[in-house]
Amino acid sequence: MSDSLLTLAGVSIGGRDALAAGGVLALALLLAILLATARLTRARALEAAAAAERQRELDDKMAELARMNAELAGRMRAMSEVVADRLETVSSRVGAGIEQGARATAEQLARLGERLAVIDRAQTSLSALSQEMVGLKHILSNKQTRGAFGQGRMEAIVRDGLPTSAFTFQATLSSGARPDCLIRLPGDERPLAVDAKFPLEAVTEWRDAGDAEQRKRASARVRADLGRHVRDIESKYLLPGETQDIALLFVPSEGVYADLQEHFDDIAQKASSARVILVSPSLLMMAIQLMQAIVRDARMRDQAHTIQAEVGKLIEDVTRLRERAGKLAAHWRQANDDVESIGVSAQKINRRADRIMQLEFSEAPAASGGQSSKPRTTPSPERGTERAPTPTLF
Repeated sequence: MSDSLLTLAGVSIGGRDALAAGGVLALALLLAILLATARLTRARALEAAAAAERQRELDDKMAELARMNAELAGRMRAMSEVVADRLETVSSRVGAGIEQGARATAEQLARLGERLAVIDRAQTSLSALSQEMVGLKHILSNKQTRGAFGQGRMEAIVRDGLPTSAFTFQATLSSGARPDCLIRLPGDERPLAVDAKFPLEAVTEWRDAGDAEQRKRASARVRADLGRHVRDIESKYLLPGETQDIALLFVPSEGVYADLQEHFDDIAQKASSARVILVSPSLLMMAIQLMQAIVRDARMRDQAHTIQAEVGKLIEDVTRLRERAGKLAAHWRQANDDVESIGVSAQKINRRADRIMQLEFSEAPAASGGQSSKPRTTPSPERGTERAPTPTLF
């Protein structure tokens, strides 16, 4: 083997140097292996320590979890007991509430039944009222029946306010006309005529008008019909020397009267100029009340002498009563004086009897046999007890 064993990069290396380099290389490799082994061992030790630490932490967490689980179980038991108690309380309250609600519901159902009965009766009344309204509509739609309705209402108002001698229905005048009512006022032989045949068809048409043209035509008809009726009343019922200078036209509805005064004031003014006064039921009632007062005053004037005579007799009776009351008072005073006198006499007698009872006598004179008689005691009639002995002389 030659001294130049290895030529590397143009440098010749001998055998000894190669061996030395290989030993160094092996030593370096061994050191590297040892270092790697040490590092691996230390890493494994660190890993084992970390695993032990994690295991310890895991055990602590498991213990803490077990403790918390135990606490949670205790709390759950306590909560279950509380919940059970509350459920029992709530159940009892719910039962009481249900029972109370059932009673309240039963009472409400009973009241509801009563209200339904009331509603049923009201429904029956409404049905009857609707039938009456339908009948009233038929009455108002028929001229003859409507006239009878107005006549009946007017007659009811007159009958309620005036005596039968002050009015006459359907009387005949000298002209042959027959007003619905003639009212006689005191001090005047001329009766007051009242007409109840109001022309209602035109007013109804005017109320039911749908547009301005229909309302205009209906307004013209109202003025024409009412004006013609007013002229008929003026010519038939206003007779000079036989009837009053005015006549009453009865409007059987307050609403119709209000419409006439609001929308047909000119017709009302023309009727007043023709001495025909439009009156509603309330106005006719007021007029009847005024006439009633006039009739009452006339009767009072007619009976004034009778009233004066009766008042004179009443005064005489009062004067006689006063005299008799005076006499009775005198008798009472005399009786009181007599009673007082009797009392004085009784007091004197009582004092005299007391003095007699209080007398004391010495021994009485000797009687036969030389023995003295002893006084006897008698009960007092006034006091009811034994009184002093009354002396007896022999």
